[in-house]
Amino acid sequence: MSGQGRWSDLLPRTLSAVVLVGAGALALYAGGLVFSLLVALFTGAVMWELFRMLAPEQGDAALNVGILSAAALTVASLTVPVVVPVLLLVPVALGLIRIRQDYPVFASMAIWVMIGAFGIIWLRDSHGLIWTLWLISVVVVTDIAGYFVGKHIGGPKFWPRVSPKKTWSGTAGGWVGAALVGAVFALFAGLPGALILLSVGVSLASQMGDIVESAMKRRMGVKDSSQLIPGHGGVFDRFDGMLGASALCVLVMLFWG
Repeated sequence: MSGQGRWSDLLPRTLSAVVLVGAGALALYAGGLVFSLLVALFTGAVMWELFRMLAPEQGDAALNVGILSAAALTVASLTVPVVVPVLLLVPVALGLIRIRQDYPVFASMAIWVMIGAFGIIWLRDSHGLIWTLWLISVVVVTDIAGYFVGKHIGGPKFWPRVSPKKTWSGTAGGWVGAALVGAVFALFAGLPGALILLSVGVSLASQMGDIVESAMKRRMGVKDSSQLIPGHGGVFDRFDGMLGASALCVLVMLFWG
């Protein structure tokens, strides 16, 4: 491959990353409806990609599921808690009605996506900016530390049939990085010391989110969930780890407080 070909996607990747980070940072700082709408937009795209991967011939149904998912999540962020589970299940139910195969796969992954997406909104609204920054930092550092440690040390593969590039060393490196993030937030942001252990669990959930989506893509014979983000692939490809981390985080906090 020529140097030009190898770096041909650098500009779109960079521009896409700048736009995503900028929009995410502004929405995160603003909180409230602004943040909810951005998460809802991304979630609608993820649900569209999910349905489309499982039923590529049903483009209209995939679009309807995506739109309904975004609308349901937006309303759920504004309503009373008792109604939230019903709203989150509405787009899942529509998808199950329209899809013609892989019902358990769609149901389980769609429920995970909707819970994870709502969890991010709930964390920002109920626990504030610092807790949300902690969650994002754990996911980002898990990914970065896992990549560099895995590249440097190598060793046995974590799950070669599903994700042939992931190693045990990189996985463990992600846990260590996440623990350090938890320690930093506990020391300097006044969060509880137990956050260090929770950070490792959230790191693992983030890695599992990535692996689960990779397994589904491998099963369906696709490289990316879509091409919505120039140079990066699909929205699901970029946020699978965040959805996994958020889903675990919200379940833990419901009991931990």
